[in-house]
Amino acid sequence: MNRVRELTSARWIFLKGFLFLALGLMAGALLIVERPTVRVALLLVVAVWSFCRFYYFAFYVIGRYVDPSYRFSGLMSFLGYWARERKTKPTDE
Repeated sequence: MNRVRELTSARWIFLKGFLFLALGLMAGALLIVERPTVRVALLLVVAVWSFCRFYYFAFYVIGRYVDPSYRFSGLMSFLGYWARERKTKPTDE
């Protein structure tokens, strides 16, 4: 029996988003406090920016420019899509 329901309330969606933001800010702050160097801060910024760009690529770029039939439902669905596409299509080299 599956008791997990889809989140549809705008209020709860915003709360969830801001909780993720708070969690990320706290984790980043703790990393900087642990090792307060410019190098660590810059590496953290680059890592966060890169992961954000990958997420954007996975759900927007693929569906908009590469395969309009693809519907994003999470990073696991993207990994499954990528694995299937690698097996079925030749590379563009």
